[in-house]
Amino acid sequence: MSYPAPAKLNLFLHVVGRRADGYHLLQTVFRFLDFGDSLEITPRQDGAIRLLSPLPGVPERQDLCWRAAHLLQTHTGCRWGADIGLLKRLPMGGGLGGGSSDAATVLLALNRLWGVDLPRAELQALGLALGADVPVFVFGRSAFAEGVGDELTPWTPVPSSYVVLTPPVHVPTPAIFANPGLTRNTPSIRIAALFDGFGHNDLEPVVRSTYPEVEEYLVWLDRHGGGLGKARMTGSGACVFAGFSSRVEAERVFAMRPGYMNGFVADGLDQHPMYGFAG
Repeated sequence: MSYPAPAKLNLFLHVVGRRADGYHLLQTVFRFLDFGDSLEITPRQDGAIRLLSPLPGVPERQDLCWRAAHLLQTHTGCRWGADIGLLKRLPMGGGLGGGSSDAATVLLALNRLWGVDLPRAELQALGLALGADVPVFVFGRSAFAEGVGDELTPWTPVPSSYVVLTPPVHVPTPAIFANPGLTRNTPSIRIAALFDGFGHNDLEPVVRSTYPEVEEYLVWLDRHGGGLGKARMTGSGACVFAGFSSRVEAERVFAMRPGYMNGFVADGLDQHPMYGFAG
C-alpha cells in the first residue's frame, strides 16, 4: 500500500532561548500540506528491513526511514520486518520536513501493519529520538509547538492555499543555528496571543544573508503575495511560501513566477492523512 508523508510549513518560527546542552528553545506553528512524499511499505516475516529506493549518498543505517523501522522493531521486540519504497517529491534541506515526515509515516504505518498498536504519545517519544520535527507528524494535527518543537498544542489556522517555492540550495540546519548573528531571545508568547499572520522566522535573516537564491525568491514572492501576510521562509530554509485565501489566487500567482523558479501549490491540512493509525 501507499502511505502519504505530507510536507509541513512553519507559519512562524521564533527562537526564544537556549538550553544548557546547547539545544535551542523554539515557538512555532506547524501546518501540514496536501503535498509531499509517499511510501510503499510491505511487512516481511523474516525481520529484515530493506530500503527499495535508497537516497543517493545516504548510508542505509543513517536513512530516517530505516532508522524509524529499526527503532520501532527494537522498542517493541517485534519480529516482523519491512520493505520500504520511497517516492521523493520534497527537496532535502528545504525546511518542509520531508525526512521527518517520511520517518513518522514509517512509524505510523508499521504501528498498524506489525500490530504493535503503540499509543500516540509513545510513538511521539520514539519520533523525538529521530529528530525534533518527527513528533508533530505523529501528533497529526496543526499545532503550536514549544520546547525543541516537541511540546505540542492543537491550533487551527485559517483555511489557506499556499505557493511554495524551492530555491536550488541545500541549507544545513546546524550551521544556521550556530551562526553568531542568529536572534535567540525573541520574547515567548502564550497560545492565547496567536492570530493568523502572527510572528516571523528568526532564522530567515541569517539564511537570506548567506544564500542569495533564498533572498531572490523571497523578494519575488513577497512582491506578488496575497492578503495573508508577508512571504516567509519555512524552518531553516531554503523553501519559502506565501498564503492565499483561495486556491485560484494561489495558482494565478504561481503561474506568474519566472521559469527558473520551481515549486508547487498546496492546500493547508489541519489533520494528517494517517491520523487514525495511532490511538
